[in-house]
Amino acid sequence: MPISSPDLGQTVDAFVASFNDPDLDRVMSFFAEDARYLPGRGPERRGLAAIRAEFAPQFAGRYGSMTFDVYDKIIDEERRRATIRWACRLDLTGAHGRRAMPVLRWFAGLRYGGRVQWHGLDVFHFDDAGRITGKYTYATFRLPLWEAARTTVPAVS
Repeated sequence: MPISSPDLGQTVDAFVASFNDPDLDRVMSFFAEDARYLPGRGPERRGLAAIRAEFAPQFAGRYGSMTFDVYDKIIDEERRRATIRWACRLDLTGAHGRRAMPVLRWFAGLRYGGRVQWHGLDVFHFDDAGRITGKYTYATFRLPLWEAARTTVPAVS
């Protein structure tokens, strides 16, 4: 759930952690009822039901095991904005990939050994209570510009 005091840095960290757990109900608890979500592709989604429907395949394992590593975080408390730059890592090997789309699993396995990553950033808008009113994703994909997954992650400073 969102932090009671609207410390946006802590809220963003908790939001990313809920993606990595993965816990769709917890992810959805961060959004305001009338929130807007612009995925890295496709039209904007409005409201909790539309945002949940957009996220559901990720949490169902359709892309294998998905985790986000945050490289940079910029917080603007005064304007109620935050931006993070991240790598999305997909593990399509073994049990992680069983529910993934077969063509995705095949391609990632053949080309990258089943572990891939792509990069992007999210711009968040928050209300005064610390709920996300807008999440705007900009990423390196139409089809992801994948690369072999790295084993180390640079620390956020």
